[in-house]
Amino acid sequence: MMKRRTTRVIEVGAVKIGGGNPIVVQSMTNTLTKDVDATVAQVSRLMDAGAGVVRLAVPDRESALALRAIKRAVRVPLIADIHFDYRLAVESVRSGIDGLRINPGNIGSRERIREVVGAAKDAGIPIRVGVNAGSLPQDILEKHKFRPTAGALVDAAVRNIRELEDLGFHSIKVSVKSSSVPVMIDAYRRLSRIVDYPLHLGVTEAGTVLSGSIKSAIGMGALLSEGIGDTIRVSLTDDPVIEVKAGYEILRALGIARYGVEIISCPTCARAEFDVIGLVNSLERKLINVQEPLTVAVMGCVVNGPGEAKEADIGIACGKGSGMLFKHGKIVGKIQEADYEKVMLAEIDGLLKEKK
Repeated sequence: MMKRRTTRVIEVGAVKIGGGNPIVVQSMTNTLTKDVDATVAQVSRLMDAGAGVVRLAVPDRESALALRAIKRAVRVPLIADIHFDYRLAVESVRSGIDGLRINPGNIGSRERIREVVGAAKDAGIPIRVGVNAGSLPQDILEKHKFRPTAGALVDAAVRNIRELEDLGFHSIKVSVKSSSVPVMIDAYRRLSRIVDYPLHLGVTEAGTVLSGSIKSAIGMGALLSEGIGDTIRVSLTDDPVIEVKAGYEILRALGIARYGVEIISCPTCARAEFDVIGLVNSLERKLINVQEPLTVAVMGCVVNGPGEAKEADIGIACGKGSGMLFKHGKIVGKIQEADYEKVMLAEIDGLLKEKK
C-alpha cells in the first residue's frame, strides 16, 4: 500500500482536498463560458461522468458575469481560470465561484495580487497557484539558462506561494505542469519536499486521447504511486468527459480508487470468433456514466476467457456463435452471439439495482 504525502486541507465548495481526503478528478470545459446554456450542459456531463471539480476559462467580463447563472444551474464546485486581468478574478469571486486558478506572475503588480487575495479571503475560497513551463518569468528562465527545467518550475511556484503567504493567505493548492513527463515528475517531487500544500497533478498540453492518456498515466502514475498528488486532470485534445474517464482509469490501475465500470477484454487474435472490439467499444460508450464500481469481462476465446470472466462481476467467454455468461464467478447461462450486448447490459443493470 502506498503512503499518501501529508498535506494541508483546503475546501473547494463542499469538496475537501488534501489531508488524506480522496484524490479528486478534475476537468475543464471547452465551451465559451459566456454561453451559459452550452457551459451548463457540459458541466452537467462532466459531473455525471464523475468530475469532482470543474474549471472554466474566464477570458472576459462577460464570462465572469455568466458564472452567476452557471453556478445556480449546477451542483459541482467550479473554479475560475484567470490570466493577466486581476479584475476578472475579483468579478468571478463576486459571481460566487468556488475557487480561483491564477498565475501570480502574470496577474501584475503586488497591489493587484493583494486585491485578488483580499477578495478570495473575504469569500473563503482557495487559490491554485498554477505554474506552466510555457509561461515562466523571464528572470527565472534566465537563471536556468532559458530552459523550462524542473528547477525553474519550482522556483516560480515557490515565489508565487511566498507572495500569497506574505499577504496572509494560506488556502492554496499548487501545480507545476510541463508537457515533458520527466520534467513534470521531477518538478512535483522537488516541490513536495518544500511545501505541504495540496498538489494538483497534470501533464499540460498532453495531446490526443492515445498519446495524452499515456503521458498522463506515466507522469501522474509515477507520482501517485509515491503518494504525491491530491487532485488530477488528464489534459486531452478531445471531449472533456474523456479526461474524467482517463483520470479514473489511472486511479483504478493504481488501486487508489474503485469507480465506474472497468472493462477487462482480450487484445483479440486469430482465435477470436466474433467482433470483440465492436462489443467492447459499444459497452464502454453505453456505460461511461456509471459511477458504481463494477468489473465486466469480454473474452474472445476459450484459452483465457473462462478464467478471466470468472473474476469479473459480469463476464462473457465467447466461442463460435455463442458464449458462456458468468456472474460473480459462476456460469449462469449460454447466450447467442446476436444477444451478447443486450444480455450483458440487462445483467449489468440488474447488478446496479442490487447495489442500490
